[in-house]
Amino acid sequence: QVQLVESGGGLVQAGGSLRLSCSASGRTFSSYIMGWFRQAPGKEREFVAGISRYGSTTRYADFVKGRFTISRDNAKNTVYLQMNNLKPEDAAVYYCAAAGTTMIQTPLNEYDYWGQGTQVTVSS
Repeated sequence: QVQLVESGGGLVQAGGSLRLSCSASGRTFSSYIMGWFRQAPGKEREFVAGISRYGSTTRYADFVKGRFTISRDNAKNTVYLQMNNLKPEDAAVYYCAAAGTTMIQTPLNEYDYWGQGTQVTVSS
């Protein structure tokens, strides 16, 4: 069992930056692929970024490439999402998730554990 808790959301102006964190319980954090997803009002939850178990591989949705960076610190059981040059369309609830797979997955149903989400609001 893995419990995930996100933090770091908030209100930021367009062009600004935020860093989201996701802390995981348990001693098997490095066994999981970690992903960040987001869900805006009235829209489906969508994949944002994923990172392999030891951080050597990352994957991004096209709409965040060059602006967002995912990283992880297995010693701290934490995954991060650095978000730069934020746009109003990035506003959403951001969720971290853990997948017990060997490769980064984008479908939601590949992820076994989810956090409660953290709100990101971007003003124009």
